[in-house]
Amino acid sequence: MTGGPLFEIPVRPERTFPFRGGVEYEGSTTFVLRPAQQPQETLTELVAGVLADGPYRYGDFLSLPMPLYLVKDGETGDVFRLSVRDGTVRLHVLPATGSAGLRALYDRLTDRTSVGWSVECRTG
Repeated sequence: MTGGPLFEIPVRPERTFPFRGGVEYEGSTTFVLRPAQQPQETLTELVAGVLADGPYRYGDFLSLPMPLYLVKDGETGDVFRLSVRDGTVRLHVLPATGSAGLRALYDRLTDRTSVGWSVECRTG
C-alpha cells in the first residue's frame, strides 16, 4: 500500500436535519475512480464482487438506474456511499468517513484488475 492516492478529504459534508424532515448535506467530497480501460468484468460486477468478498457490510440504496450502495468497512469502521456511473466508481464522503476506508476499497478494486486507475477528487 505504498504510493498511489492518499484520499485526503479536503471538505467534510455537514449533516443537517431540516424542519420538514429528512437529512441533507451541505458541502461534499467525491472521489471519482476511473479505470484506464474497461476491466474484464463490468464495473458493476467488479464492485459487487469486492463488496461481497468483504470486509464490507453494504446495501443498495433506493431504486435508481445506477448502482448506489451505503458501505461500511468492517476493518476501518468507515462509512461512505458508493455509486457506479458513466464508467466510473464514485466514493461519496459522509461526515465521519476516514481516508483509510476509501483507500482500502481503492486497493481492493485495483488488486482485482490489471488496468491502471486514475483518481479525481471533486468538492462542492
